[in-house]
Amino acid sequence: MGAGRSNGQAGPRHQHRPHATPERETHEMTDKLTVSVLGTGIMGAAMARNLARAGHTVRVWNRTHAKAEPLAADGAQVADSPAEAVRGADVVLTILHDGPAALDVMRAAAEALRPGTAWVQSTTAGIEATGELAAFAREHGLVFYDAPVLGTRQPAEAGQLTVLAAGPAEGRAAVQPVFDAVGARTVWTGEDGADGSASRLKLVANSWVLAATTAAGEVLALAQALDVDPQQFFALIADGPLDMGYLHAKTGLLLNEQLSPAQFAVVTAAKDARLIVEAGRQNGVRLDVAAASAERLERAAAQGHGDEDMVAAYFASFD
Repeated sequence: MGAGRSNGQAGPRHQHRPHATPERETHEMTDKLTVSVLGTGIMGAAMARNLARAGHTVRVWNRTHAKAEPLAADGAQVADSPAEAVRGADVVLTILHDGPAALDVMRAAAEALRPGTAWVQSTTAGIEATGELAAFAREHGLVFYDAPVLGTRQPAEAGQLTVLAAGPAEGRAAVQPVFDAVGARTVWTGEDGADGSASRLKLVANSWVLAATTAAGEVLALAQALDVDPQQFFALIADGPLDMGYLHAKTGLLLNEQLSPAQFAVVTAAKDARLIVEAGRQNGVRLDVAAASAERLERAAAQGHGDEDMVAAYFASFD
């Protein structure tokens, strides 16, 4: 992208899991960590379950305690406070609503944080907030990894997320088992988490996801308004360059009335859309589609669809 921001680094490096060897398998069986997961919403709960299945000791905390309690059946220890959750942990993983929420929770955990602990920050926090979180990490001697994830409920539950990560190379051995448990692939974008290179890539990726989701909802709304059977449209574009699996996945949720439980909720998508718009504004780019997507998502939330899948922005087409 010619107008994109450059940080002087080469493009993202893709790190795939190596083929298993007896030596690697032995190492993995003994390399178990104590991981604290702060935030057990759609993504955090799935990530915590996969960490427990991988054999790690998992402690979880959520502001609404009842959302964390079911994880006890999966082997996780449910903590009553962030400080209780992080005490003695090898890795702290935060996946909360936004940057301010992540900072508030880490401040509440501060008394129990051990210098040298790895902090995997997976909240989609945006560029400015990532810098603030990295500053907190420096203040408390934490090893900071900017590590948002790509994926929704289904890949999260299957441990098939894509982890976008930036942080010091010398500490990656401590966090790679976490990434391997929750994701199918890790994409390293840099060695300084404070630079926010992983978060910047996440915003670019999410801008495409939101644009595609908005278009999926609008094409169904227009088809309804014009009395066109959506299946006619799908047949028209089938197997051509305009066809895409994501379109069928999202419109299927609407047509089959499967908006709950959400793969990715309207209110969270609206937050991400605003982060994208702001990132563009601060860097001299006007993002009209992202701004319109944010407005549609917020209207749908106001209509009562906030906890439904983000394609429920469809309803914003109707008064």
